[in-house]
Amino acid sequence: MASRVILASASPRRKELLEQVGVEFEVYPANIDESQYPNENIDQYVQRVAIAKAQAILQQFPDVIVIAADTTVGIDQHILTKPRDENDALKMWRQLSGRSHQVKTTVVIANKYKTFHDTVSTIVYFKVLDEVEMRRYWQTGEPCDKAAGYAIQGRAGAWVTRIEGSYSNVVGLPLYETVQLLQQALAQAE
Repeated sequence: MASRVILASASPRRKELLEQVGVEFEVYPANIDESQYPNENIDQYVQRVAIAKAQAILQQFPDVIVIAADTTVGIDQHILTKPRDENDALKMWRQLSGRSHQVKTTVVIANKYKTFHDTVSTIVYFKVLDEVEMRRYWQTGEPCDKAAGYAIQGRAGAWVTRIEGSYSNVVGLPLYETVQLLQQALAQAE
């Protein structure tokens, strides 16, 4: 009998990515506090948040396999969260302009017996941005719910000069690693 799989995320990007690789799943977003702890680095943060999302769903549905993830952008040892408003987004984009930054995602596959996880890092390089294009991008509404206020698969893709690593990681779910972990969890469930 096939195991029931739940995606612990409301992200349409994660949903699309999982559908792209043929995973059958239900969506139940995890409602957890995603505040950063004092002195918590980007690796600690994405792992803690992704695991907490998986655990929150397992408490509600103990007999399922949960897919959870957290994607965060880091530059100069600082985490760039979702922008609060236009000024916050502009501040972030000025930091990213003409530089590289890291996009890290921890993906977690968990059941009541075991938790599998992996953290994937991709380096993204931005062109030098000008005020007009940044303000125009904000007006599209696209940046509002994205880490560092941008979507590589959207209009901000034109800002990216190159990446080193997984493209799907930057979108929000590293597909190769997710499928590998899911196969491990499904094999264990048999």
